[in-house]
Amino acid sequence: KPDGVFCLGRGKLEELAMLMQNTHADCVIFENTLSPAQENNLNRALGKKGLDKNGLILDIFAARAKSREGQLQVEAAQLNYLLPRLIGPGETKLETDRRHIHRRLDNVRRELAQVEKQRELKRRNRTKNRIKQAALVGYTNAGKSSLLNALTGADIYAEDQLFATLDT
Repeated sequence: KPDGVFCLGRGKLEELAMLMQNTHADCVIFENTLSPAQENNLNRALGKKGLDKNGLILDIFAARAKSREGQLQVEAAQLNYLLPRLIGPGETKLETDRRHIHRRLDNVRRELAQVEKQRELKRRNRTKNRIKQAALVGYTNAGKSSLLNALTGADIYAEDQLFATLDT
């Protein structure tokens, strides 16, 4: 029966620890969303990194974001995800880490606001100059980048992998 402390029962936790040891796994990924406490408890119990699919997706986004705006958006999401997961040896260290993350979040938000202003200016110029626009919208891994490359001769990264293209 699942234990709220670990998100799985103690027997499954022991089984998972043995499986990770036998397969030399570096981490385990849970489909369920883990609370910060569950993630910390799993990391401690397994001696390895345990994360949920949200953490995995953020890691993938961080690796694939190429534009400055995309990188800033991913960094803000990662910092917000990390904030409740902070652990440390003492209250002073935790407070220092929290302040550092809040300062970085403020800086990222300011930079994003600046990027958004620049994007809005470019949008207004396109509208003023009556430049035609189109959008390709669809599910991830549906072939939007491949279609864009075929239609325009662009050289957008296109691979058969989830979230291969993150930026607009």
